[in-house]
Amino acid sequence: MVSVLSNLGLRNSGLQNSSVASQRAFVAATVQAYGTGKARVQLFILRNSLSSEKVRTIVHMTIASSKSSRVVPSAQVRSARLAVALFFFTNGALFSSLVPHFPGIKADLGLGNAMYGVAIGAFPAGAIVLGLLAGLLIRKWTSAKVALIFTVATALCIVLVGVSGNFYLLVALLFLGGGGDALTDVGQNAHGLRVQKAYGRSINNGFHAIWSIGAVTGGSIGALMITLGVPRTAHLVAIAVLTTGIALFAYARRLPGADNEADVLDLDTQTVVNKQSQRLTVRTIAILGALSLISIAGALVEDAGSTWAAIYLGEHLGAAAGLATTGYIALVGSQFIGRMIGDSLVDRFGQRLVAYAGGFLIFAGMGAALVFPSIPATIVGFGLAGFGSATLIPAAYQAADGLPGLKPGTGLTVVSWLLRLGFLFSPPIVGLVADATSLRLGLLVLPIAGVVILLTASVLENRVQPIAVDAVENASSQDS
Repeated sequence: MVSVLSNLGLRNSGLQNSSVASQRAFVAATVQAYGTGKARVQLFILRNSLSSEKVRTIVHMTIASSKSSRVVPSAQVRSARLAVALFFFTNGALFSSLVPHFPGIKADLGLGNAMYGVAIGAFPAGAIVLGLLAGLLIRKWTSAKVALIFTVATALCIVLVGVSGNFYLLVALLFLGGGGDALTDVGQNAHGLRVQKAYGRSINNGFHAIWSIGAVTGGSIGALMITLGVPRTAHLVAIAVLTTGIALFAYARRLPGADNEADVLDLDTQTVVNKQSQRLTVRTIAILGALSLISIAGALVEDAGSTWAAIYLGEHLGAAAGLATTGYIALVGSQFIGRMIGDSLVDRFGQRLVAYAGGFLIFAGMGAALVFPSIPATIVGFGLAGFGSATLIPAAYQAADGLPGLKPGTGLTVVSWLLRLGFLFSPPIVGLVADATSLRLGLLVLPIAGVVILLTASVLENRVQPIAVDAVENASSQDS
């Protein structure tokens, strides 16, 4: 077992002085729970100072063996998982139900591309400003109640956006809707993490995949309603009533109690005090900048699909209103597929190679669609861009959260805030370029985003050889 600990970089971790059984169980469980990559295990250990006594406490009170994740969760926890999934579904469906109506709203208000871009930018602006209240509201009301309240509030804003009579009212309602969407997002993610802790294994990626299902469903229904000639207000009111009902159903199945009272163990480990490893370097700052560019590039792809796909297909390529929405549907649909298989691709090829492939798909797909403009090529181009962008933002988040020389959470906070700024400034910038030249040139931001990813993906983790739990246990038995 000593050789295994040495290979993992744990010579001075405090584990060397613990029993062989504790060492074996801890290493095996850490590999299983935190990831199979050697670098991830090293990172986990180096970020936590673990004495022999604490190791035994962790082993005996939480995991005890590498098979702990097979414990069947209670009926209440399974019900709460369904509740969180429903919150994610409604959150994805709400905004996506509005997206197909953007061309009609733009035409009704007589907005140019620049003014339209400014109006759409109000949505992420509201998310940035009002999203700051999330922590306070969760402490006051609990995460599930925040998700419920602001699902209903967002649904109301979506209905009012559909009937807004002037530009300023549209901006105000989108600002409030963006704030409600962000608060819902934080609430549902916080409750999802409670459920994940109760499960004892990762289930969070599944929630985000369900969000994509909601987005595809909302966009598809919106396209169908437009094709059938259903009035915008009737459609949005029906969606608001339906999502409110689903949210109430989900809230009734939440985990009880305050968020800090979940019946799970808080390891409460301490950060290692190592001045050499914690020193902020120019290299760390450069990597953080590159990760921010990757996340912003991913945001540009997502925003272009929701804000401009239907406008470009309808106004510039002559697609019918229902057909024009398929560009956005293709993007979120292929993004859902990418997220479903993304974990297995990353495990096999590494974040770096997957990001390179994603950047190429974005560049080649949208580049070809803009060079050879046609309705089929554009729909396929948005689909390839969605698939290529599926893992980019999660990859940037994961890498930023583990950067040396930064306090825990600092890297993730920086990248996530710059990501939101990408959502904020992208619509008005593309709109200004479109008004000055053409929307086709404005959408060059998409292949440019692909190039940015190709230039910066080298900072992501390369494929690492997995450490099998069985091999760890076999080595420990030989050492003992």
